[in-house]
Amino acid sequence: AAELEYESVLCVKPDVNVYRIPPRTSNRGYRASDWKLDHPDWTGRLRVTSKGKTAYIKLEDKVSGELFAQAPIDQYPGIAVETVTDSSRYFVIRIQDGTGRSAFIGIGFTDRGDAFDFNVSLQDHFKWVKQETEISKESQEADTRPKLDLGFKEGQTIKLNIGNMTKKGGAAKPRVSGSGGLSLLPPPPGGKIAVPPIPPPSSTAIANHVTPPPVVKSNNVSNADILLDLDAPASASKAPASATTDLWGDFSTASSAVSNQAPQQSNWVQF
Repeated sequence: AAELEYESVLCVKPDVNVYRIPPRTSNRGYRASDWKLDHPDWTGRLRVTSKGKTAYIKLEDKVSGELFAQAPIDQYPGIAVETVTDSSRYFVIRIQDGTGRSAFIGIGFTDRGDAFDFNVSLQDHFKWVKQETEISKESQEADTRPKLDLGFKEGQTIKLNIGNMTKKGGAAKPRVSGSGGLSLLPPPPGGKIAVPPIPPPSSTAIANHVTPPPVVKSNNVSNADILLDLDAPASASKAPASATTDLWGDFSTASSAVSNQAPQQSNWVQF
């Protein structure tokens, strides 16, 4: 796995100053004011790289790119990189060679923005390392837990109840549709169905229905009353069976019969 890891560049700064620092005499931290800031011991280029979970601070020559020193960093903040107490542009790093020897030197940036970029590149790298460690730890814990078997056992079945579904082999109920292919909704519960109104009788039915005129009742019945009462029940009962089906009779015959009769004296006025 180490052979498959590749080296990536996190930050490059073209100007960095290197200082020899005196040994620390107390636990209060390093102070940049104790260094000879006007006379750096070496000047070159700084490059921050990473390979796997380890970051490297490499001090290289500006022209040839030859490596002057490098500091492997396994944790930040930590003993490999420390900030000074009196400035944000200076740091103390622990350099190592191939034989295992180590030494502490001071580095400083002329521009405050370069120091900020250097600090942020290390923070981002080790933040990523922390996340990767947590993810791998969770995956290992998940592998050790007993796995939940959600598969069906032999002979195990489930039943699903789905509404508005026809049974197997059964015929679907026909839908009642009205005119135009639109389905009719049933009447609301408790509602009353309106009865259609009865149509009025036609003119033919009125013509065939004959209502007899009312009979005038009087104690003093005269001869004129008998003559005027042409539709009396007695005369209607004496009509021959072979008479025409017209209930009103022949109007022309009736009028001629009335005109031939002699007028009689009565109190009625003849029209």
